[in-house]
Amino acid sequence: MSTRPILTLTVNPALDVSTSTERVVSEHKLRCGASRLDPGGGGMNVARVVQRLGGQALAVYTAGGPTGEAYRRLIEAEHIPTLVVPISGSTREDFTVDETTTGKQFRFVLEGPELGEAEWRACLALVEAAIPVNGFVVASGSLPPGVPDDFYARVARLAHQRDARCIVDASGDALAEALAEGVYLVKPSRRELDEYAGATLESEESQVDVASTLVGRGAAELVALTLGGAGAVLASAAGVMRLPVPRVQVQSTVGAGDSFLGAFVLRIAQGHPVEAAFRAGVAAGSATAMTPATELCRRADVERLEAELEGLMA
Repeated sequence: MSTRPILTLTVNPALDVSTSTERVVSEHKLRCGASRLDPGGGGMNVARVVQRLGGQALAVYTAGGPTGEAYRRLIEAEHIPTLVVPISGSTREDFTVDETTTGKQFRFVLEGPELGEAEWRACLALVEAAIPVNGFVVASGSLPPGVPDDFYARVARLAHQRDARCIVDASGDALAEALAEGVYLVKPSRRELDEYAGATLESEESQVDVASTLVGRGAAELVALTLGGAGAVLASAAGVMRLPVPRVQVQSTVGAGDSFLGAFVLRIAQGHPVEAAFRAGVAAGSATAMTPATELCRRADVERLEAELEGLMA
C-alpha cells in the first residue's frame, strides 16, 4: 500500500525538559530527579509519531541559538528528514515537573522567540516549495511573537494550490483564521473549542453542534474533538463518530494530542478509511499517556489499542 507524502510545520518548536521532585513548594530549593530532553512542538511531534508508526514525514521547523543547536542534534538522532529555517532568536524551552508524592504534573510553557517578518516569510517560502502535490500538510502548535494570526490560513491557501490537504492544530485567532480559509481537518481540545465558540460547551450535544456546524459551512471537512479521559468525537459530512479512551495506566498526557494527529494523518495517507484513522488517533493518544514525562507512544502499544478499539466499533 503506497503512502501519500506528509509535510509537517513547527514554527515554535520547544526543547522539552522534564524531571520530577518530591513536592513543588514555593520559596524552596527543589531537588529534582533525573532529567530528560525531547524535541517538542506540535508539528515535530506529529512527524516523530508518524515515523514511530512506520511512516515518514518531512518536518519543517525553525531553530536558533544554543537550544536550537541542541534541538537539531536530538532530531538528527531520530533520523527524521527536515528542512530548517534559521532564526536569530533562541529556540524556546518547555519545562515539565512530576510531583512524586501526589502524582500531579506541572507544565511550564514558554512563549518563544520573536520572529522577524523576513524569518516567518522564509518559513512560508520553504513550506510552499516543499508542499507535496496531493499530499498532506500538518501545521501544528502555537505561533511565536511576530508571526501574524493568519499564518496557518496562508499555509492552507498554499496547500489548496497544490491539491494538498491541510490539517491544523492550533488555538485562538490562529485557529479562527485557518477555519475562515477552510481546511481538511482541525483537532481542537474541549478548551480550544470553547474558546473558538466564545462559550462554555458543557454538554456533548453543544460540543457536537459546534463541530458539525464547522463541517456544514465548509470550514473543515473533519473536526476531531479530543476530550481527554472522556474520549473523542469526529464530525464529518457522514455524521458523528464517538470513541472512548481505552483503559490504560496514565503517566503523562504531554504529547497525547500530537500523537492522535500523527497516527490519524498517517492512516489516512496510507489509504485507510476515516473510521480506522480515528481509531488509530485515539489509540496513539492513549499510548502516549502510558509513557512518562514527554516521551511519545510506542508502536506496539498503538497497534494493540487500535485492535481493542476496532472490537468496540464492530
